[in-house]
Amino acid sequence: MRAILTYHAIDRSGSVISVSPEAFASHVAWLASGRVRVVSIAELLALPEDCDAVALTFDDALASVASEAAPLLADAGLHGTVFVVTDHVGGDNRWRGVTDPGIPVAAVLDWDALGRLVESGWSAGSHTRTHPHLPECSDAALADELDGSAEAIAAGLGVTPDIFAYPYGDSDPRSTAAVATRYAAACTTDYLPFDATPDPAMIPRLDAWYFRDGSAFRDWGSRRFRRGIAWRHALRRVRRMIG
Repeated sequence: MRAILTYHAIDRSGSVISVSPEAFASHVAWLASGRVRVVSIAELLALPEDCDAVALTFDDALASVASEAAPLLADAGLHGTVFVVTDHVGGDNRWRGVTDPGIPVAAVLDWDALGRLVESGWSAGSHTRTHPHLPECSDAALADELDGSAEAIAAGLGVTPDIFAYPYGDSDPRSTAAVATRYAAACTTDYLPFDATPDPAMIPRLDAWYFRDGSAFRDWGSRRFRRGIAWRHALRRVRRMIG
């Protein structure tokens, strides 16, 4: 089974975007065990459907990516992709000056720290300039969020990003079409693996928060594992529909 795992913060806050350092260490141990291949997103998309493989993504470029996640992954010879909110680089995750309910304020990596990650083998992708709900943006604001973030990453890191992650997982046909003209691939928060080649502008991911107990990975790819994902996917869709 192929899938992308999504992380945000590696800390002990207990928030819905947080995985504890201890849980993350158990994830890395599983990832390094040889049970699955750990590859880039582009490599994952090109692998055969029956291959057991994952790609690792870290949304928001929070400071704990460098302080907690990167050292453990480096010890295992592994890397990930960090999605950067460019106007908040070196600041914090109070997007547009507002704290999202239930989300603790956390520092965002600066350009030097992001550069060190890229130099060590990590990839940097765009997560917009200010982390808005894209369907709510005007055409001009949408273009500015997508183009401005790519330009800032190119200027700050010397690499032009070819992959994108939708803030909050929010998209609609208009924003998806705009992303597709600018990026080779884009990640959603749709809680699914992929068994066939997905729409490159709407790639699903599995939120690692649901795997805080590292033993949950033991059944990777089994019918039981897939049933659990399908159930969680359906439940999340219902919750989004009702608000």
